[in-house]
Amino acid sequence: RTASAFAVASGVPLTVTVGAGGAGGVYVANNQGVNGSNSVFSSITSSGGGGGGYASGSPVSGTAGGSGGGAGSLIDSSSNDSTGGAGNSGSYTPVEGYRGGNVTNSAKGAGGGGGSSAAGGDTGSDTTGNGGAGTTTSISGTSTSYAGGGGGGGFPNAGGTGGLGGGGAGGNPTSNPGNAGTVNTGGGGGGGGGGAAPAGTGGAGGSGIVIIRYPDTFIAPIATTGSPTVTVAGGYRVYKWTSSGSITF
Repeated sequence: RTASAFAVASGVPLTVTVGAGGAGGVYVANNQGVNGSNSVFSSITSSGGGGGGYASGSPVSGTAGGSGGGAGSLIDSSSNDSTGGAGNSGSYTPVEGYRGGNVTNSAKGAGGGGGSSAAGGDTGSDTTGNGGAGTTTSISGTSTSYAGGGGGGGFPNAGGTGGLGGGGAGGNPTSNPGNAGTVNTGGGGGGGGGGAAPAGTGGAGGSGIVIIRYPDTFIAPIATTGSPTVTVAGGYRVYKWTSSGSITF
């Protein structure tokens, strides 16, 4: 989420919440990937990403979130269609994120997780979905990408690549676990790879981050909590939280 021209009142603490990434699903236990937690600045909320699907007799679809989780895949199914979870592409301007990748045509690899700028990759004919691309911003003073989707877990081919913006790569048949999303990027975790038991566990999603800036012609806040990183450069005061806290002007 991005926003501008946010009005503040002096002496009123504004709450900052840095959301945790969701846990990856465990294939052998038939666990769905868990949605990430929301990150919040005062009244502005950035929704946690959707959990990825899994396989349990039939493939299970991804869940909805800020960006949607990729669809699950069943490696020995002749009818393997499942859908990626929806992203919040129609509720916000700019959109929060896009859907996870779908699994079609008896594919064996899983769908990629959605990113904040693009949908997760669909699968078909033994391909694996890549994670959707995230969004690049320079609000911190350095060009950085956030909220890339995790790659789908692979079988029999390699796992999908993670999307630009911290998305973790999907696991492979011979190296099952999916890679975790990068911390403090909101990147999605990669899906666990298929193959012989114990099949792979999905990677955890990356935790969120909250960044604000305002012209350095205004004074510093009277108080902060949560130990934000503070930078004064390029005409701005920049406050970056990687753990929850507050700010009071």
